[in-house]
Amino acid sequence: MYDRKKLEELHQALEKWEETKLQQTQARFPERRDQFITTSSEPIERLYTPLDVQDLDYAGDLGFPGEYPFTRGVHPTLHRSKLWTMRMFAGFGTAEETNKRFKYLLDQGQTGLSIAFDLPTLMGFDTDAPEALGEFGKCGVAVSSLQDMEILLEDIPLDKVSTSMTINSPAAIIWAMYIVAAEKQGVQPDQLRGTLQNDILKEYIAQKEYIFPPEPSMRLVVDTIDYGTSTVPQWNTISISGYHIREAGSTAAQELAFTLVDGMEYVRWSIERGLTVDAFAPRLSFFFNAHNDFFEEIAKYRAARRIWGREMRETFGARDQRSWLMRFHTQTAGVSLTAQQPENNIVRVAIQALAAVLGGTQSLHTNSMDEALALPSEHAVTIALRTQQIIAEESGVANTVDPLGGAFFIENQTNRIEAQAYDYFQRIEDLGGVLPAIEKGFFQSEISDAAYRYQREIDADQRHIVGVNAYQDKKPYEIPILSMDPSGYKRQVDRLADLRRERDNGRLGQTLDSLRIACQGTENTMPYIMEAVRAYATLGEIIGVMKDEFGIYQEPTWI
Repeated sequence: MYDRKKLEELHQALEKWEETKLQQTQARFPERRDQFITTSSEPIERLYTPLDVQDLDYAGDLGFPGEYPFTRGVHPTLHRSKLWTMRMFAGFGTAEETNKRFKYLLDQGQTGLSIAFDLPTLMGFDTDAPEALGEFGKCGVAVSSLQDMEILLEDIPLDKVSTSMTINSPAAIIWAMYIVAAEKQGVQPDQLRGTLQNDILKEYIAQKEYIFPPEPSMRLVVDTIDYGTSTVPQWNTISISGYHIREAGSTAAQELAFTLVDGMEYVRWSIERGLTVDAFAPRLSFFFNAHNDFFEEIAKYRAARRIWGREMRETFGARDQRSWLMRFHTQTAGVSLTAQQPENNIVRVAIQALAAVLGGTQSLHTNSMDEALALPSEHAVTIALRTQQIIAEESGVANTVDPLGGAFFIENQTNRIEAQAYDYFQRIEDLGGVLPAIEKGFFQSEISDAAYRYQREIDADQRHIVGVNAYQDKKPYEIPILSMDPSGYKRQVDRLADLRRERDNGRLGQTLDSLRIACQGTENTMPYIMEAVRAYATLGEIIGVMKDEFGIYQEPTWI
C-alpha cells in the first residue's frame, strides 16, 4: 500500500524530527510519565506513522464496509441506514416490576428489550428454594415458571420487539418459557426475534454460573442451536460473550481471543451434530465489553470482525457470506464504574459507548451511573439511555462508516490485537482445545494474572482512577437509589405455591418423565423442555431432572 522509497524518506524525516524538534520540546516540557500504556497494559508509542503499518494491504486487511474481511463493518452503510439497537439491560424484583420498567424504557425510545435475571434464576433455582434465600430480585428479575414469563411480557408486542436474554446454564428452559408465552399471545416462533446468551464456555472461564459438567452443557447449547435453526429462524440462539471475561479482569486481547475460540468450539460441536455450517452460522452473534481505553476498544472490534470472517471462510468452509459476518452487541464496562463520585460514571459510559459505536456495534447497552451502588434507578437509567440518543442524534459519528479506518494508530492496534489473539489460539490448541484448557485452568490463570497486574498498577499509582486514587473528594454523594417492592418476595412465593397446587400435576409428571428419558439418550431435549414448560413445570423442577441425569459440575480444587 505504501511506496518503499517514500517509506525510507519518511523514516529519515522521522529520525530528524526526533533529534531536533522533539528533543528541544522535551527539554522544555518533559513528558508526564515514563511509560504510557493502554487499559490492557500494552505500551503506546508517542507517534504512529505509515512506518507502523507499512505492510498493510487495503483489499486484504481493510476492504470496504459490508465486504470481506469486514474490518470496516458488516454493513455497507452501517448507521447511516439504521441506528444500532438501543437495548438497555433491565430486570429487578418481580415480573410485575420489571414489566413496568420495560414499558417505561420503550416509551423513552429504547428499541429492544434485554432481560436481566436474578441469581437464583441464573443458577436454576426457584425463588422459594432454600439455596435462593436472600437473593430474590437483587441482580435481575425472578422467573421461576411460565406464569412469571407471561407476567413479565404482558402487553409487550413480541412480534415487533426483539429481546435479548442474559441466561446461560438454564438458557434452554428460559427460552422455552419465552417461546410458549409468545404463543399464548398469538405470536408464532418463526415471528420471534431476539438473542439468547447461552454461552456456557465463558461460565467455566470467567463468570462461574455453571450447573452441569461441560459435555452435557455443550449438548444443551447445540440442542438450542439445532432447534432454533429449524423452528425459530430469526432468533440468535447464542451470543458468544466476551463481556464477562473482560469483567473478570482480562485484557482486550484476552477478551477477544477467548471469545472467538469459544465461538469456534460451538461451531465444531454443531457441525459434529450434523448441522451444515451455513444453516446455523448466520444466526451466531457476539457480545463484547466497551472498556475505558477508547482506541484499544475500537481496534478490538475491528480485529474481531476480520478474524471471525477469515476463520469461518477458511477454517470452517462457510460459503454463505452471512456466515462470515460478526454481528455483536456491546455493553459498557460495569467493572469500570466507581462507587466514589458516581456521577463520574456518566462520563465513563459516554466514552465507552462512543467507542462501541465507532467500532461498528449492532446494539448497545449503556450502564447507569449508580450501578456500583445498586440496581439502576429510573432516573439513572434514563440518563444512560439519553447518552446513546445524544451520540446517535447530535455527535455526527453515525454519519459515516468506520471514520477512524486508515488511521495509523488504529490500524497498528488492530493488527496488534489480532496477532495476540492468534498467539492465544495456538496456545489453546497446544493444550488440546477449549475444554482441556478449561480443566487445566489456563483461561482462569491468564485472566487472574491480568487482573492482578491491573490492580498493582493502580496501587503503585501508575494508573489513575478519577475519584478513587486521583482527585478524591471526601464529601458524601447522595443520588437516588432504587428500592424494590418489599412485598414482592412474598407475592412471588405465594404465586409459586398456587401454581403447584392448581396445575395438572399428572400431565406435569408425564412431561418430566419424557424429558428424563430424552436426557438419557441423544435426542434434542428442546421439544421435551417445551412440553414441560407448557405443563407449568417450574425452572427448578426441570433443572432437577437434568441434574439427576447430567450431574453437577465442580471446578477442580487446584484452581
